[in-house]
Amino acid sequence: MKKPYVRKLDQIGKVSVWIVNGQYIRKSIDEEFTNFGQHFRFRFIPRNEFWIDQEHGPGEQQFFIDHLLVEHRLMAGGMGYDKALVKADAVECQERRRSQLVKAVLSLNREHIIEDIHKTLLKKYSGTVKVWVVNGELVRSVYFIDFTEGGHDKVYRFIPRNEVWLDDDLASAERKFVLLHELHERHLMSLGWPYSQAHRSASKIEYHCRAHPEDLEADLQAEKGKNN
Repeated sequence: MKKPYVRKLDQIGKVSVWIVNGQYIRKSIDEEFTNFGQHFRFRFIPRNEFWIDQEHGPGEQQFFIDHLLVEHRLMAGGMGYDKALVKADAVECQERRRSQLVKAVLSLNREHIIEDIHKTLLKKYSGTVKVWVVNGELVRSVYFIDFTEGGHDKVYRFIPRNEVWLDDDLASAERKFVLLHELHERHLMSLGWPYSQAHRSASKIEYHCRAHPEDLEADLQAEKGKNN
């Protein structure tokens, strides 16, 4: 498996930390791979490796490594993923709160945090529902540590009404696929669908367009219309 690897980042004991091509992994191996992973969560990752998606925004690599060290150790000892995730999130959250970026933002009035989180409005895909590229590091550090790729107001209460957020760590080549997922999911949830069913339906249309990118733009415009 040569394709996923971009470069080796670090060596921690027996564990090799690799920067990988997340876009390739999501298209060819497992669409559920997000910012990082380890063997006991994703069996296609070798046992003594941590994989971190190549970043396209400010560096969060050390936060991810801190998380993976806890998650990998606990799951190797037999703990289930859900419990290990809670403990790993707690460690990661503690480290994030110590960062200078978060300290500076939290010193401001809370009502101004959204202004720091919003980065770029994607006007082509915005109507009644606004689509924003956001500072993913701030979202994870201030609101929800497991925010990855994107989200919308029907799932996350911290996202303002009628907004869809795309993580700035996301490669520009992947933004439209994730946006399609979020818009489709949001529309179904606005009709009363539960998240689990809406998410499965959104994953199907996203997977189809990853395999057939010629359909992507038309499907995006259709989902934009359904959300307006």
